[in-house]
Amino acid sequence: MVWQMKSIKLNEALSLILCIAVCETAGIIGSQFTARSVATWYPTLEKPWFTPPGSVISIVWIVLFALMGLSLFLIWQKGMASRSSKSAIGVFALQLLVNILWSYAFFGLQSPLIALAVITLLWLLILQCIIRFWYIRRSSAMLLVPYILYVSFAAILNYDIWRLNL
Repeated sequence: MVWQMKSIKLNEALSLILCIAVCETAGIIGSQFTARSVATWYPTLEKPWFTPPGSVISIVWIVLFALMGLSLFLIWQKGMASRSSKSAIGVFALQLLVNILWSYAFFGLQSPLIALAVITLLWLLILQCIIRFWYIRRSSAMLLVPYILYVSFAAILNYDIWRLNL
């Protein structure tokens, strides 16, 4: 009995680590596009006064991806038997891919305009994810609120960079 309880806790811990690792890996993949342009193309752009330093952006994203992983874990923990859980995790996976796509559009393609379209889609997918998670586990949905708030800020920043560099 004690061994089974320890096994369950170990499985939960491993699941949590896996969920966070999946999300942080998305950030690492996206950062590959960023790293290529941040030293060359990005410094040549005119940026609005409220542009945060790169070191702050990196820390914020590490924290946001960890919160996303925890949010995913809480939904996963509820069980995958229900259609709503499967659907919610599908939307989550899609928004994670679109998050990577934004880095590719902005830094890889060096196109703030295409990135603006992608970040709009990303925002809508995050909202959909929050709504779906809310009906399954409210705490999970609440963990995504900082993410949508930061993506809102990033969308404004993206728009201003596009506007200032027409």
